[in-house]
Amino acid sequence: MTSSDYSDIHIETTLPKPWEEEQSFNDVLYDWMSRAPWLAISAAAHLLVFFILMAIPWEWLNKDEGTEIQASIETPPEELFEEEEEEPEEIVEEEIIEEPVLQDAEIEETTEEVFEDTEQSTEDFSTPFDSDAFNDVIGIGGGAGSKFGKRFGKKRGAKGGKATEEAVRNGLEWLKTHQDPAGYWDADGFSSMCGGIGTGTCDGEGESFWDVGLTGLALLAFMGDGNTTDSGVYKDVVKRGIAWIVEQRDPDTGLLGDRSAPEFIYNHTLGTLALCESYYFVKSPRIKRVAQDAVDYLQHRARNPYGAWRYDVPPNGENDTSITGWGVFALASAKDAGLDVDEEALNGALDWIDEVTDKGNGRVGYVERGSRSARTLANQHYPDDRGEAMTAVGMLARMFVAYGRGEDIASDPVIRKQADLLKSKTPEWDPDGLGVDMYYWYYGSYAMFQMGGSHWKAWKDSMETAVLGSQRDDADQKGSWDPIGPWGYSGGRVYSTSLMVLCLEVYYRYAKIFGAR
Repeated sequence: MTSSDYSDIHIETTLPKPWEEEQSFNDVLYDWMSRAPWLAISAAAHLLVFFILMAIPWEWLNKDEGTEIQASIETPPEELFEEEEEEPEEIVEEEIIEEPVLQDAEIEETTEEVFEDTEQSTEDFSTPFDSDAFNDVIGIGGGAGSKFGKRFGKKRGAKGGKATEEAVRNGLEWLKTHQDPAGYWDADGFSSMCGGIGTGTCDGEGESFWDVGLTGLALLAFMGDGNTTDSGVYKDVVKRGIAWIVEQRDPDTGLLGDRSAPEFIYNHTLGTLALCESYYFVKSPRIKRVAQDAVDYLQHRARNPYGAWRYDVPPNGENDTSITGWGVFALASAKDAGLDVDEEALNGALDWIDEVTDKGNGRVGYVERGSRSARTLANQHYPDDRGEAMTAVGMLARMFVAYGRGEDIASDPVIRKQADLLKSKTPEWDPDGLGVDMYYWYYGSYAMFQMGGSHWKAWKDSMETAVLGSQRDDADQKGSWDPIGPWGYSGGRVYSTSLMVLCLEVYYRYAKIFGAR
């Protein structure tokens, strides 16, 4: 059979053609499942790319380096000694005094502390016994005076009278007028400021290297009258003075001033005392930092281990009662202000005072038991037996430390004997000046005021006569005191005036210990 024989044969089938084949649901599902792993991998890859793209900070790519930065000037936070002024451009002052602004560039830390109003109400003065404030009670330097001010004296009814008030006011006016514009008192150059009170030029220069100590002493006189860096008639004087002392700090050691003075530790200690008194009121972080550094220098660098102080830093083992007294008062004020104080430093100081105290008569020695006040070639003509300066220093230091430790000072037999010694040698302004010792009068006034009774009355009567009667009332020297006495040649007129103002402030501005309980 040939192919032509099949040409007429037609074969039909019902099977679908290959290209018309139908797929069932199961076939589709099987096919999708066979490709599922690859779909999952693809989805994960796309998702990963998506997150990577989202994480790219596209705004950086669009940053315009030429964008203009606009800033507005805002009022800075209140500086240490600047008062806030809402519209300074409209304030017109007759006299503009540029005041130093304490910059805090070298201090890295910030603080949450703010300026606090620490002024107490008169109701708080009903009792002087505050567990944190034994400096208030004893009232050395600017202590209780700056805390209580005139209001305390008025409430207690212990004012010294119009003559005393006027003498204090005139003394402070003289100090104010002779303050350098930079804020300090120039020991040998203060006469350049003469002319603010009267005519003429003041004499009585001191030694040039005592500027830090004299500035601290003058500030204590102003703070003793109730003036602080932010309140009081003389707040600007205090403000400039504290600012200047702060600027004298050695940032590496905490020393105030330099070591050019032979007994530079006096400068440091008086400056420290003034800073601590100021910090009590104005809780400035700037003052706190400098004051704490100064306190640390005093108690850790300058003090003899297990002992007290003299002139050498590092210490050489020697102590003396004079600088130890100032050291005690500075640390007591620091403790009162809430600064860190090593109690062992106070204990060591009292141990020294005990060591040089004659228990038989109460007399306190200078560098050893029985030794008198120091003299130099410049003041050796002043007799050292006309007063009891070291006894007064030791007596008051004992009161400070013992009271701070809760001891019963009023019944201390040694203190009673010391008070008897001071009572036998009360202040007297004699014609030749050889019996004048303002350093002794200052310490004696504070110590005897604490004794009260017949001891204080005898001292007060003599002190008033000597101090009030010797204040200058002529020309530009009005309100000051001549620098007479063994240490007048060194401290000069600023020294003598500051001490005598402090003497007059003590008995009507400070609280008592004895009998107060």
